[in-house]
Amino acid sequence: MNDIIALSRDVQVAFDGGAPIVALESTIITHGMPYPQNLQTARAVEAQVREAGAIPATIAVMNGKIRIGLDPAELDALAQTPDAMKLSRADLAVALASGAVGATTVAATMICAARAGIDVFATGGIGGVHQGAEQSFDISADLRELSETPVTVVAAGAKAILDLPKTLEVLETLGVPVIAFGQEAFPAFWSRDSGLSAPLRMDSAAEIAAAHRMRAALGLPGGQLVANPIPEVDELPREMLAPLIAQTQAEAAAQGVTGKAVTPFLLQRLFELTDGRSLRANIALVMNNARLAAGIATELAAR
Repeated sequence: MNDIIALSRDVQVAFDGGAPIVALESTIITHGMPYPQNLQTARAVEAQVREAGAIPATIAVMNGKIRIGLDPAELDALAQTPDAMKLSRADLAVALASGAVGATTVAATMICAARAGIDVFATGGIGGVHQGAEQSFDISADLRELSETPVTVVAAGAKAILDLPKTLEVLETLGVPVIAFGQEAFPAFWSRDSGLSAPLRMDSAAEIAAAHRMRAALGLPGGQLVANPIPEVDELPREMLAPLIAQTQAEAAAQGVTGKAVTPFLLQRLFELTDGRSLRANIALVMNNARLAAGIATELAAR
């Protein structure tokens, strides 16, 4: 793995000193928003991790290496790469072997973080079961990755454009702990309450870190999903979003949008229909998740 993984200087120093580290994905940079807003957001998320006492490790594939932590020049270059591959478990090895530039999704970030020895990962929202999956079988690789790779993932639940009841059912079948932070309800990305109950609840970073350690002690495969609700001041209520999501899904179906193109299409249309409020909420929830992830990583490093 030493020939494949390259640590940034900050991450290497953190490992050497036993400091807490939080992994961050890179598709939010390459596929989430335009330049330079994507670069500004990436820097702001890294700053949130640092302010909360941990070291950020933004992960991407560049020059045939898994980069664990990007220096400012690398982050800037990635933010200006319009044709970066969107990497999941299926295409991670191909991107490395071919020397392509690739941004890691939740699943790929988990794989890379685990190989590097990082236990905690902050993202926006995980993928899940898409609407109509009983016909299309469109289910994100994120769910199986959560059942196989021992990383605690902090997200604002699953993306609200998904079939959330089926997403929770699949996570239960796969044996993934779904832990709502500080509330009983399972959050739905931009909204604090999806209308569904979360299977588990924890109220502190210390509790979540203890559960992570206990899974390792039991030899259980897979990680944990920590569903961290968006701050109240930033949320978009479910009642407001539901009809807009239905509209965007109908448009995607009418235009024949499928596969990996579905989520970017839906997010872009919601951005337009909410006059940019959905993107502002997205940024706020990622910041919030970064802070909680740093707290969990700090608890793990203390032990």
